[in-house]
Amino acid sequence: MTVTLPGHALGTPLARVEGPEKVTGAARYAVEYPVENAAHAWIVRSPVARGRLRDVELDPTLDGVLAVLWHGNAPELRKPQDPELYVLQDERISYRGQVIALVVAETLEAARRAAQSAVLDIGEEPHDVVLRADHPDLYTPDVVNPGFPAETAQGDAEAALAAAPVTVDVTYTTPALHNNPMEPHATIAVWDGDEDLTLYDSNQGPWPVAADVASTLGLDPARVRIVAEHVGGGFGSKGSARPNAILAAMAARVTGRPVKLALPRQALFSLVGHRTPTIQRVRLGAGPDGTLTAITHDAISQSSRIFEFAEQTAVVTRHMYAAANRRTGHRLVRLDVPTPRWMRAPGEAPGMVALECAMDELAAALDLDPIELRVRNEPGVEPEEGAPFTSRNYLRCLREGARRFGWDGRDHRPARRREGEWWRGTGVAGATYPAMAAPCTARARRLPDGRVEVSVAATDLGTGARTVLTQIAADALGLPVDRVTVRIGDTALPKAPVAGGSSGTASWGWAVDGACRTLREGTADECVFDTAELVEARGNEGRHAFGAHYAAVRVSAVTGEVRVDRLFGMYAVGRVLNPRTARSQFIGGMTMGMGMALHEEGVLDPHTGDWVNHDLADYHIPAHADVRDIDAAWIDEHDDQLNPMGSKGIGEIGIVGSPAAILNAIWHATGIRIRDLPARMDRILPHLP
Repeated sequence: MTVTLPGHALGTPLARVEGPEKVTGAARYAVEYPVENAAHAWIVRSPVARGRLRDVELDPTLDGVLAVLWHGNAPELRKPQDPELYVLQDERISYRGQVIALVVAETLEAARRAAQSAVLDIGEEPHDVVLRADHPDLYTPDVVNPGFPAETAQGDAEAALAAAPVTVDVTYTTPALHNNPMEPHATIAVWDGDEDLTLYDSNQGPWPVAADVASTLGLDPARVRIVAEHVGGGFGSKGSARPNAILAAMAARVTGRPVKLALPRQALFSLVGHRTPTIQRVRLGAGPDGTLTAITHDAISQSSRIFEFAEQTAVVTRHMYAAANRRTGHRLVRLDVPTPRWMRAPGEAPGMVALECAMDELAAALDLDPIELRVRNEPGVEPEEGAPFTSRNYLRCLREGARRFGWDGRDHRPARRREGEWWRGTGVAGATYPAMAAPCTARARRLPDGRVEVSVAATDLGTGARTVLTQIAADALGLPVDRVTVRIGDTALPKAPVAGGSSGTASWGWAVDGACRTLREGTADECVFDTAELVEARGNEGRHAFGAHYAAVRVSAVTGEVRVDRLFGMYAVGRVLNPRTARSQFIGGMTMGMGMALHEEGVLDPHTGDWVNHDLADYHIPAHADVRDIDAAWIDEHDDQLNPMGSKGIGEIGIVGSPAAILNAIWHATGIRIRDLPARMDRILPHLP
């Protein structure tokens, strides 16, 4: 048990305050809330990638069916900003797996059976689902997520590359990846009359979801309540309202009963977003000493016909290394595929694979230690914006990480160490993620027994947000943590932004700190604090977390399989508010990075337009046996230009760069450069020395 004194909660490894609720089963997730007379819904998904739905028929003898909704009879919706929410409104089928009907029944089993037996009259049309670099429909979007310019340029990169004594010109590809949170996307919809709607919904931001739902259903946002007190993971896929929320609300309105809808695992591969596949070309020009003279990074990705989502793949290159001549750009093609969305470190995770592996290739071409190459190209200010960094301890992470990892004395030439069946090698890669914050409101009020209740409509995806907010509140109030209760996950509470972009704690915590300090310093029994003006005045320029990843691998000379013996991350993330939850986030991201490097791959059948490995039996992720020795540490970094806590986000930086460290270690072990992820055995074995 962790004991904290008043004013000393932050920085201690406080256990999760909701832990007992979760392990005893008392914590309620979306479809576990008790509602009376609930009906159950099951989706019908398109079996074709493109076409038109003409009719839906159901066996009239099936028991328990209450309604079958499709575009021929579904309630009319208002066209939302996100077209994916415009469900069951027209005959057009835009990708395989799209919801084209919904069955509502007395029981879950009856709804599922009826949905599976539905007869669909579909006019199938030719489809195009393959991303390729020579696609004739490629174009440059205006902006990339969440609003960055699609292209940037400084100097004359082409001339500098032509004149550079040493150059690297490489193309890396990453496949589609899928979020797959433990708790699927799920909703219970309950109407009170015609205008008041409550959704118990698994999402990353109750207030943004309420706005989307209200707009789509034509309701006053004040009449829509979203409850998401406990959420079983999201990784970005629950960052906005998803079709399940609208479908459940429609079904509840039609049947006049509460309706429960949970998406099956297979549907998560198509309906809720995925990480787009990418084709990335990186070109580096350098002098004989390794000083970069030119950097270009061009990224190609895909989106759906329904909605343009352009991932910011090359944006990470704008922040990492100094070079007078530079260019980054993005191109996009709209295909008959599901819409990509956010997935942990969208853009940064795949972009850093290409950049950091290319840096490793440049180090090899120069016969230079890869850490030394990075040190020689450290910028003094933001390489493109020219803004000063509020803090940048990348070199400290590289050097301290190298010391702890045991890098000193490493022979940087490849294929030099073999022990029996195994080739051994080590690799390094940098890490970065922006330190952002969004406007938020929080309330603190004194209770009759002397305790304080703090309210903010934040969401805890399993990251420990509720616990860290309790610590922030306790220190601001000067109380022990057991005298503070934090309420989150409900639009009945003060307005809060989404849990995303590693900005949750910074955003919510800033408001909680302000509300609690105001309460402590005043005489009122209740105080509300809004950070909107403070966040706007602060801006986001020059604010980043940094880190370095180190990997030690073995590669079998017999099978080509890769074993990661050690994975270590060293980070500079401002003030670490809770070492226990922080370490959990770091190693969680690093484990996902291992999956990205070695295991995960959405395999698309071009003939059907379907992800053929759309379940957790065939979509491979790291298992316990794969995660042998994984650890994270951080330096003591102070940055007073961030927020009252001095913290930077930590939820995503663990996956940024860790795949590249593993790929670089595979090259060091074998001399084989894997440029098409994941590093499968069949991509290694034929080329082993």
